[in-house]
Amino acid sequence: METPLITVIVPVYNIKDYLPRCVHSITAQTYTRLEIILVDDGSTDGTGALCDSLAAEDERIRVFHKENGGSSSARNLALRHASGEYVGFVDSDDYLSPEMYELLIKGIREYQVSAAQVARDETDENGNPLPDICVPPKETVLIENRQFMRELLLHVGDCSFCTKLVRKDLFPEDAFPVDKLNEDFHLLVRMLPQMGAVLSLPKQAYHVFYRIGSNSRKADRENFSPVYGDSVDNADMVWEIVEREYPELRETAFRFGIFQRLEYLLHIPISQMTKDNRVYRKIVAYLRKNWGRAMTNRILTGKNKLYHTLFAIAPKTLRKLHAAWRLRA
Repeated sequence: METPLITVIVPVYNIKDYLPRCVHSITAQTYTRLEIILVDDGSTDGTGALCDSLAAEDERIRVFHKENGGSSSARNLALRHASGEYVGFVDSDDYLSPEMYELLIKGIREYQVSAAQVARDETDENGNPLPDICVPPKETVLIENRQFMRELLLHVGDCSFCTKLVRKDLFPEDAFPVDKLNEDFHLLVRMLPQMGAVLSLPKQAYHVFYRIGSNSRKADRENFSPVYGDSVDNADMVWEIVEREYPELRETAFRFGIFQRLEYLLHIPISQMTKDNRVYRKIVAYLRKNWGRAMTNRILTGKNKLYHTLFAIAPKTLRKLHAAWRLRA
């Protein structure tokens, strides 16, 4: 059986100090039939020249230079040029265990699936381990797409494409949404109906490095409205997908929509809770309209329902009380 080519895509922006570790962890993979695409997204610190230098070390590396447009635009450009039958992604802060892609492709071929994922671990800048956001499975497990959707909506599934290897022909044109956060979640829930089952492996082979100022994991408070507005937009998109593909998950999707809106209201700066903030007003109106349905939802917790009730009555007052309580704590 022919050994399939894997394309590994790395968006790169002003990451000169950490990029060699990332790239060398890819070139050192025990699975060697790789195409590695580095996309220099308009770097200004010499990272672009470093990409070219790294490409000179290994003929499997291809480099594209473009104007700055964000990680999604860089990934989309690389997808258009990818030659591999399967595609993986790596954030330029992070690095891989040597056997990661060998494990993934072996699992895909053994279980005859179109996508597989490994587990991940996470460390801070000082090398201190961080709690697992996604708890690794105890053993290899095949997750049907509707179950995977349910896990994502309950915030226990791993939506990152960096931990995954996916058949290239499943990606739609301009796959990742540009100028939005939560882009991996946005794309994954759109692709799940076509993916079928996803193989999940217990090995923590992808290593996330939380660097202060990371371009790939930035959450700027000054840009709050787009950040959390995207999360609410994702909830509405998920509802449409669930209605069409997984109607048995309606209650879970409704809970997800409420949860995302409560997150918005818990984190929006109080100064932005004004009548001229259309997103804010729309979210409060949604909570008021759907209060009765939320109170009978079996998945929302008692705390969720309490916050829902109070935000529906007096959102700004609740935020002021919440902020004062946090200060005293």
